[in-house]
Amino acid sequence: MAAPPLDSAKLERFQGQMLGTLNGAALALMTSIGHRVGLFDVMSQMRASTSEQIADRAGLHERYVREWLAAMVTGGVVDYSPECASYSLPREHAALLTRASRPDNLAAVCQWIPVLGSVEERILECFERGGGVPYSAYARFHALVAEESDDTVVHSLVESIVPLADGLPEALARGIDVLDVGCGSGRALNRLALAFPRSRFTGYDRCGEEIEAARSEAGALRLTNARFAVRDAARLGHMDDFDCVTAFDTLHDQARPDAVLSSIAEALRPDGVFLMRDIAATSHLDEDIAHPLSPFLYTISCLYCMTVSLAAGGTGLGAMWGSERVLRMLAEAGLGRVEVRQLPRDALTLYFIARK
Repeated sequence: MAAPPLDSAKLERFQGQMLGTLNGAALALMTSIGHRVGLFDVMSQMRASTSEQIADRAGLHERYVREWLAAMVTGGVVDYSPECASYSLPREHAALLTRASRPDNLAAVCQWIPVLGSVEERILECFERGGGVPYSAYARFHALVAEESDDTVVHSLVESIVPLADGLPEALARGIDVLDVGCGSGRALNRLALAFPRSRFTGYDRCGEEIEAARSEAGALRLTNARFAVRDAARLGHMDDFDCVTAFDTLHDQARPDAVLSSIAEALRPDGVFLMRDIAATSHLDEDIAHPLSPFLYTISCLYCMTVSLAAGGTGLGAMWGSERVLRMLAEAGLGRVEVRQLPRDALTLYFIARK
């Protein structure tokens, strides 16, 4: 039987979609470069200027800046005046592309594209042979995650995130014991230690390099109430030692997230609180289609979150495990009293406040 004829309208729509994808991917890479060399920050402080003026202000080579500007102009990011060969960054665009605009800085998020692209060959091997790509294989990963933590967590931690758990700000002010699981370079925990000097803070991470960075920052801030150690989150080794445990965007990367949650429940005192931040997914692919960043988040999941878990012999849970699975796993770990909260203007993130 002959195949039915192609739907020419559908073909044309998909062709347009894929061309948009190619342009978007290229623009994301150039946006990452613009963020890293500070061009968006520089242009946000300038009137319409030539490529020479912009390069001079940024301390960069003009020929590269001019070609970068061409990509930004054709991508609709930067405005161009051919009469005087000048370029300008609209204020509305700067509000989403500069360091001053955090936590809304999308240029910083674009850094994920080159970081993930750097492991493409190793991911291809995993498609053929199974297994995973280890955490150590990702160039610039520590720096990217630290910057992302600054933008999305540290920036609003004391004023917005901590108050989501009823009574937690007051308890921290009085003095309690706090553990951050997967603390990374410790910026969130050090921010809390600085804001609440009567409380005692402990940070654990699997990466020794990150722990050293956390200790260095704590030392620079002269914090005496923060300590850091390398430890497996699935074997914390604590029993009723903490009044509060936090985990910001780390659970789904773990080899055994179920064991991590059980270990957290053991570490919490009977009246303690577990504050967890994760992606606002649903656990259902057909529903996640409506998520505005689903392709991006599933890509991060495949090229990082899932594969680093598999590389450690884990379950490969993935970033889009979703709220339904989160609630089920919290209950199985003995953290069945859960409140789910969101911050205004942040539809992409959920906060789970769980108690025994």
